[in-house]
Amino acid sequence: MEQENQLHLNKTILESASKIFKTLSDPTRLSILYLLGKQELNVGTIAQLLGMEQSAVSHQLKTLRSARLVKARRAGKTMIYSQTDDHVYRIIDQVISHTKEDENQ
Repeated sequence: MEQENQLHLNKTILESASKIFKTLSDPTRLSILYLLGKQELNVGTIAQLLGMEQSAVSHQLKTLRSARLVKARRAGKTMIYSQTDDHVYRIIDQVISHTKEDENQ
């Protein structure tokens, strides 16, 4: 019976994982995470790279921070954003690689 219980994930873990996937399902947030997986950036640079308004990027960064997918540090008057850790970014890279393979077939 103990081995059988190890085959099932805890409900809390499943709900947390589901929230991460829900956060990742937005193309704008996915784009931001992809950029931050490459380097630290401020809101203005992210907005410029994505062709978006800074306020829209700030809103998405707030969502990503509350999901603990990005972190921020202050450099003078500027907030610099970066990835929280590498786990989610490896998943993103794998999914993007998979998508590119599908498009090339």
